[in-house]
Amino acid sequence: MAKAWGGRFNQDTDPRVEAFTESISFDRRLYEVDVRGSQAHATMLASVGLITQEERDQICSTLNEIKAEIKAGDFEFKAALEDIHMHIESALIARIGDTGRKLHTARSRNDQVSTDLRLYVRDAIDTLDELLLECQRSFVDRCDRDADVILPGYTHLQRAQPVKAAHYWLAYCEKFQRDRDRLADCRKRVNVSPLGAAALAGTSLPIDRDMTAKLLNFASVAGNSLDVSSDRDYLAEFVFCMSLISAHLSTWCEEWIIWFTTEFNFIQLPDAYTTGSSIMPQKRNPDVLELMRGKTARVMAAVPQVLILLKSLPMAYNRDLQEDKLALFDAFDTVKACLELTPAIVSGAELKREQITARLEDGFLDATALMEYLIKKGVPMRTGHGTVGQLVAKCEQTKSRLKDLSLAELQEACELIQQDVYEVLGTENAMKALQSYGSGGEKPVADRVAHWKSALKSST
Repeated sequence: MAKAWGGRFNQDTDPRVEAFTESISFDRRLYEVDVRGSQAHATMLASVGLITQEERDQICSTLNEIKAEIKAGDFEFKAALEDIHMHIESALIARIGDTGRKLHTARSRNDQVSTDLRLYVRDAIDTLDELLLECQRSFVDRCDRDADVILPGYTHLQRAQPVKAAHYWLAYCEKFQRDRDRLADCRKRVNVSPLGAAALAGTSLPIDRDMTAKLLNFASVAGNSLDVSSDRDYLAEFVFCMSLISAHLSTWCEEWIIWFTTEFNFIQLPDAYTTGSSIMPQKRNPDVLELMRGKTARVMAAVPQVLILLKSLPMAYNRDLQEDKLALFDAFDTVKACLELTPAIVSGAELKREQITARLEDGFLDATALMEYLIKKGVPMRTGHGTVGQLVAKCEQTKSRLKDLSLAELQEACELIQQDVYEVLGTENAMKALQSYGSGGEKPVADRVAHWKSALKSST
């Protein structure tokens, strides 16, 4: 079939150019949103009298047939037809002739692809939001299971202060909630209809842009055809949102990879999500977590890929924008695959309680609690800091712990210390002493667990 733009050309396109310029190899996945957008456009054309209702019905039913064939894998793709839009339109014309030729009335491939991409990104955002919600639920579901477990919290990968295990799990709920909030905010800028912008300047035909926006559930209509025909801000924003999701997943993977080592020995990962060694029979490797961590590079690379693509483009549409989908699709596929695996790994892992408890008193996790005890007794913070530091040094020399020191030894360092000091010494007491909102102490964590259970139960 002749190319849609071939009217003013006298030579056939060089086959090498066809191979170089095609995008059907990757944009075929837009077929469903392309049909959705075309059916809305046809419905609008009929409502304003540019096509008849019968023509609209024939177009829409035939588009459904084409969509079904593509979904079933029965549709032939050809590089000569460039992209998914021309494949569908060509198939439509081949089946219903001139009626099919009327579909592109008052529309350009520029606003068509922009509409398709916005519909695709909107659906992708909704998919990722649901997957993030399931990840949050998997972490919250662990909280009751691990309610009695205390873990060392770290800074600089050095033991710092004790926290409830649930505090760790809820930290990831917070991260994923920020991801969901960012996606929801991005969705507002995605959910704007470009249809009717045509190539760049709109059209002289009596179209109804509000109608197509409503049919496609767009919240608003773009107010500047020159801008929206080439706008990809929302796409850059979306890949950035995905890069942060990937960063949060990578942080979790890194932590659990470390916890899975013999040196830490904090966690047992499910066999289904680990692999063995080809030469060392004793090995269990956290390959799935390592690959999630590694795939972060691909997702993050999409951000500069899109920004560099956009930085030098004059308005309006330029063919360079064909390349935006490669970054989008790869980042989305990667993040989606990682999120789909995460809940099962989170739910299937087991904390190694005996090993954790056996070393819980290592690292003077109660030192800060002792310093804050001194502050409550009226000791200036910096003075208290120095006093506790001296006591820690003494314990290191005698291979003892702060809670092992006698009252006399403690009073030697500060005469304000009383018998009640033992209520904050020891890891468990130090954890229980934490009381500020959002902290890792017993009551604050219980309150946040209740909050998240309620929030996720009502979340949609």
